[in-house]
Amino acid sequence: MAQLDAVKVVSKLLKEVRNVTPSQKLKDSLMAPHVFQLIDKYKVTDAQLCKKKNEMLFIADTYRCYLESSRRYKDILEKYHTKGERTVKQTADMVGFKLPHDPK
Repeated sequence: MAQLDAVKVVSKLLKEVRNVTPSQKLKDSLMAPHVFQLIDKYKVTDAQLCKKKNEMLFIADTYRCYLESSRRYKDILEKYHTKGERTVKQTADMVGFKLPHDPK
């Protein structure tokens, strides 16, 4: 069961690394080789370093969460903040409302 969780965590982490890479290819990423090196280093067990069970998985999942949150923040910032002044119609469309004179 823990091995399956490790695969999921690493898979999601590499997906987020791919998202922050400009070309969206892992081979072009500077982080991917480091992630693969850490996977090889801790693939036997993370208990050999006298750390809590699954601590390396927790650290990897925390880093994945940070990358995903940073990406989402950037998307939200671009969508809602960087447009400048908006008309009432644009604002209503953005939040899903219709103006009184719009056809329903």
